[in-house]
Amino acid sequence: MGKTNLKRLISSSTTTIVLLLVYGTGLAAATFIEKYQGSEVARSMVYCSPLFFLLQFLLVLNWLAVAIRQHSLKMRKWGMLVTHGAFIIILLGALVSHLYGEEGILHLREGETSNRFAVRHADGVTYHTLPFSIELMNFTLTRYPGSSSPSAYESELLVHMGEEVISERVYMNNVLDVKGYRFFQASYDQDEQGTVLSVNRDVAGRTITYTGYAVLLLGLVLCFVDKRSRFMQLGRRLKELRCSVLLILSVLSSLSVYANNTSTQATEVVLKNVINAGHAACFGALPLQSGRGRVLPVNTFSSEVLRKLHKSDTFGSLNSDQFLISVLVMPELWAQVPFIAVPGKELSDFYHLPSGQCAYMDVFDADGNYKLQEKLEEAYGRMSAARTRFDKELIKFDEQINIFHQLLDWQLLNLFPKEDDPQHTWYAPGDDLSAFSGKDSMFVSRILTWYVEEVQTSFQSGDWTKPDEIVGMISTYQQAKNKIEGVTPEKMEAEIKYNRLDIFSQCKKGYLIFGGLLLVSAFASLFKRVRWIRLSGWVLCVAILAVFFFHMYGMGMRWYIAGYAPWSNSYETMVYVSWATVFAGLLFARRSLLTFALATLFGGTILFVSGLNWMDPQINPLVPVLKSPWLMFHVAVIVGAYGFFGISCLLGLVNLVMMSLKKSVLIQRIKELSIINEISLLIGLALMTIGTFLGAIWANESWGRYWGWDPKETWALITMVAYAIVTHLHLMPFRNKLWLFNLSSVIAFYSVLMTFFGVNYFLSGMHSYGQNDHVGGIFIYLLASVFLVVLLGILSFMGKQKQNN
Repeated sequence: MGKTNLKRLISSSTTTIVLLLVYGTGLAAATFIEKYQGSEVARSMVYCSPLFFLLQFLLVLNWLAVAIRQHSLKMRKWGMLVTHGAFIIILLGALVSHLYGEEGILHLREGETSNRFAVRHADGVTYHTLPFSIELMNFTLTRYPGSSSPSAYESELLVHMGEEVISERVYMNNVLDVKGYRFFQASYDQDEQGTVLSVNRDVAGRTITYTGYAVLLLGLVLCFVDKRSRFMQLGRRLKELRCSVLLILSVLSSLSVYANNTSTQATEVVLKNVINAGHAACFGALPLQSGRGRVLPVNTFSSEVLRKLHKSDTFGSLNSDQFLISVLVMPELWAQVPFIAVPGKELSDFYHLPSGQCAYMDVFDADGNYKLQEKLEEAYGRMSAARTRFDKELIKFDEQINIFHQLLDWQLLNLFPKEDDPQHTWYAPGDDLSAFSGKDSMFVSRILTWYVEEVQTSFQSGDWTKPDEIVGMISTYQQAKNKIEGVTPEKMEAEIKYNRLDIFSQCKKGYLIFGGLLLVSAFASLFKRVRWIRLSGWVLCVAILAVFFFHMYGMGMRWYIAGYAPWSNSYETMVYVSWATVFAGLLFARRSLLTFALATLFGGTILFVSGLNWMDPQINPLVPVLKSPWLMFHVAVIVGAYGFFGISCLLGLVNLVMMSLKKSVLIQRIKELSIINEISLLIGLALMTIGTFLGAIWANESWGRYWGWDPKETWALITMVAYAIVTHLHLMPFRNKLWLFNLSSVIAFYSVLMTFFGVNYFLSGMHSYGQNDHVGGIFIYLLASVFLVVLLGILSFMGKQKQNN
């Protein structure tokens, strides 16, 4: 009897859910242990502990037992069998890597030869011997033009294998393979005379793991094409139900922009003397080198500066290019204009500054002393984690003041390339120009002074011919002296057009307006099925589709301008998530207009968040490790999954609201939307799984290990586990499975938010960016949402009970 009970327990689907819950909870706990106790403690307590290995063994045993009990082989459930078998292969590969793999560091100075590399363990460092020797001939660090940011670094090596000597190069994403050992460019010495190579030997483990990845891909494909799969069953059930939609209470908040029009004399003067718009556009088209080395139009630079200083793309009637030229021409007046946004009221009160915005002169006392200096030194003297909100706002405000100070001194405007500079540095008129000689020296030191004089004359005459000519001279000089590839008038024009169109802001409005109207139309069709309502719904769908393609056009433009896929930072990723969410909704448009409307509204909301002040929309050069095609595929797929998870979360909320209404007539509609919810979850889980393991391949090809338990990796795995639990809930013998499934689809989305936001700002690791006050504020709203979801869960459970009765 006991043996039978044990067999049932092992082969139970409930056991699967429990094991996955324990597994996911353990992983989550480990990320916080790592934050407070360090990575070695997290590894010993969780990742490499005997209990963790036992838990994974029990999962494998459970999967096999369930497959045998359900006669999966006999029933030819190939998708399920191959997918779960792939995970067993992947776990086997991880075990082989853990037991037999070697991973360490080889540090070499130029001219040094070594055959020993360091391997770190929990109890210290040991040295392993290579069957050959490596000699570093030369290390080269390449920086972005005119910047200190690394663009690439590489090591020129000689591999000594007995009498045979092989010359090789190792750089980021270019691996050296020798006799089963792989060498990766990990880091370098600060004096740029030495290299740090990551060494990895794991032929068997890597082969098994990669085989598992290939089998997993095959299994996921079978899950979507096999007639016996859960996905195909859901599709057939959906066709059997009558397509209908329901209104969900949607509250849209609109923001009004408050313009603080000042009446000071200085403001009146600068707003009265407006630079000709055509000339400003001509000046804005000039190339300029940013502090990070990227060459961009002056228009992009002026927009970024005005947003940082004023939190807007315009000041009064002046656009950003007109503002920049005006500052160059009338610096004394602009120093008195109250347009610099003060980060917080506490700062304004402490320094007796005007509330909201202040002038540059307001931060200096009557003796010309910088008011912020004393407290600023105290703030910088504290560790980053110990700084108060006042300290952070003060540092941010000081950065704004310094940017404007440099503009007044004609700095930052790096317009003049130096022809023979090995770093391809461009100089600003206010820089030390002694590096130039001859005619070049005369040109760069005098041209802007001449330009300012002519602009002042043009204010009186209204003739802007001369300033246009001088801008043309600067452009001619740039074209003659620039040696950076890819700086073309076409690319500059494209970026100016991108700035002018403000694509993602326009898409935000389109999604929110058309998505809201589509929701109303879908609701109206429930009560009255008339032709004009149905037609209006499809007209709105076409309008949303037009916005969707405009959104895609904007991402394409950004890709062309930056030279890499536009999902490398938080801002770009959110823009892409918005696109993926609407795309996911588009796939369900024919089956459920409600789903499409919700996806569109969610896409617009994401774009709204991406446009907030704490998001950085700047296009920046990539760090070396991100210059990999694997990154592009990894992020594109995994972020695409977020769109489907977002739709599932919204559909889950809709169903919980309908359950709360205690109307039995809504049961059919709840079932229909639940099917769409599960289909969306299955697609999202497949994409999340593929994307996570694409990331593992990227990691292995970039720095020699496909899984290192970095918090970002771990939370991606937790998200997979969370949604695996949700998609397996239908197997549980639970009376209110529909309620539990929809509630779980909402709760699981918090793992996505933790992966996307929480890891970046609240945990340690390679993907962490540090605490951000604005993101902390968002987490307050997230906590409030948890309370509301719990409340809705209780109300919907009570309503579902009544519906069942």
